[in-house]
Amino acid sequence: MPSHQLMFVNLPVADLARSRRFFAALGYPFDEDFCDEQALCLRLGPTLYAMLLRHDFFARFHDRRPAPPGAVGSLLCLSAASREAVDALVDRAVLAGGTDVRTEDRGAMYGRSYADPDGHVWEIMWMDPAAVRQEIA
Repeated sequence: MPSHQLMFVNLPVADLARSRRFFAALGYPFDEDFCDEQALCLRLGPTLYAMLLRHDFFARFHDRRPAPPGAVGSLLCLSAASREAVDALVDRAVLAGGTDVRTEDRGAMYGRSYADPDGHVWEIMWMDPAAVRQEIA
């Protein structure tokens, strides 16, 4: 099985300054060593990063047509420590200009999604691993 040490998700954005303000309002830091006029390196965790790339720069990395505005090309799911942490982060995202997308409550699993100003959908989820294992058994 492959083993990866780092993960970088590349996302096209229309306005780097707007993206910086939005994600800073959520409490995310940036790795300034990898930020410039074409890209922001959003730090999601110790080895998890989102590269927010200007549309023209993003286009250099592939030969496909990007998803049109309003379409969902991917769903980015990140864990949270608790249900309350899920709500706190998504509520901050909405206050910072994001859009509340949906809530799913399965008891042992709880998640909410928001769309950032560029329409990328971020799902923040919490689960009780012991309860989930019990449901599966």
